[in-house]
Amino acid sequence: MLNTLWLAFFIVASISGLFQWVVLHDAEVFGRIVRSLFDMADLSVQVMILLFGTLTLWLGFLRIAEAAGLVEKLGQLLAPLFRRLMPGVPAGHPALGLITLNFAANGLGLDNAATPIGLRAMRELQSLNPEPKTATNAQILFLVLNSSSLTLLPVTIFMYRAQQGAPDPTMVFLPILLATSASSLVGLLSVAVMQRIRLQDPVVLLWLGGLVLILGTFMAVLATLSTAAIATFSSLTGNLALFSIIMLFLIVGAYKKVAVYECFVEGAKEGFDIAKSLLPYLVAMLCAIGVLRASGALDAALDAIRWAATGLNLDTRFIDALPTALAKPFSGSAARALLIETMQHFGVDSFPALLAATVQGSTETTFYVLAVYFGAVGIQRARHAVGCALLADLAGVLASIGICYWFFG
Repeated sequence: MLNTLWLAFFIVASISGLFQWVVLHDAEVFGRIVRSLFDMADLSVQVMILLFGTLTLWLGFLRIAEAAGLVEKLGQLLAPLFRRLMPGVPAGHPALGLITLNFAANGLGLDNAATPIGLRAMRELQSLNPEPKTATNAQILFLVLNSSSLTLLPVTIFMYRAQQGAPDPTMVFLPILLATSASSLVGLLSVAVMQRIRLQDPVVLLWLGGLVLILGTFMAVLATLSTAAIATFSSLTGNLALFSIIMLFLIVGAYKKVAVYECFVEGAKEGFDIAKSLLPYLVAMLCAIGVLRASGALDAALDAIRWAATGLNLDTRFIDALPTALAKPFSGSAARALLIETMQHFGVDSFPALLAATVQGSTETTFYVLAVYFGAVGIQRARHAVGCALLADLAGVLASIGICYWFFG
């Protein structure tokens, strides 16, 4: 899928460039295309430098949390909920702890760090699978929740915004939190319907009711604020939550007599190893997106969608963020490249860039996750996993559009 998508970007750019040259007599189009290759390669290195630091930093802190027993405690806290959502997984099974750690990494927005943990969790779930080529209910629920992008602290989104010069990188914190909650809730409900999970169970109702109450309170408070006040509140909440979690990890680690510095360095080394493997993919996708934009093909496609939306009397500002939304189910690197390119093209705090960042933080690379997670354990029959995951993605995109008009409109 990714090979076809990447090659298609260059083929479409070539056709568009020929059209611009032959029909529209734009003799400079191929010069712009070639310059975009070098510009995007340079931008990839700039982004990579910050990505090295971010992954290294957060995997270091996560290792402290793991050594201090916080992840285990979280697993124990979530065990009653998982026992009801995943009745096929015995209490105390290693998969539950790995699932918790995977959700923790996803919650912090460390999708690249979450992947190896998620693969370990999927292998543990596979050990309980009586039909190894067919996904179990527990595997499907884990995958759908994983692909619904349950992100509480999207630090990599903050990083990209900071790298592009955003005065306040955390401005999108609350929009992402609300949108990702919508996608995760839709993902959970769709799986519950297909698997006949008893959501009316008191424990499940307590968790879901608590989530709805928290989100409802957030939205009630936000409804009383102006647009400027909402942006300020989002920034304050994001920064306070981020630093509070860091201090919680350190204080509990010190209390449990964890060698926090050595533990941080050990986890940071893993982050460095993960980060350095991403540069070739980032260069490949950013260059492909740059060529597509420079050829005029991307703008032509968006203009066609904009024309249709105008005919329906819709506000068309959301259309410039659609490339990120359309690419995300297929390729995280393509969506990441489109997000960065949107920030570069429209400005880091423009409406399209803010919406693209929110979409990036509240949706997941559904087909990639399906291929990698199920492929790693040899599952060939996904059952209802694809439909539920795509429904969660759609909910995330629609929620992102509505919320961004509310926050930044």
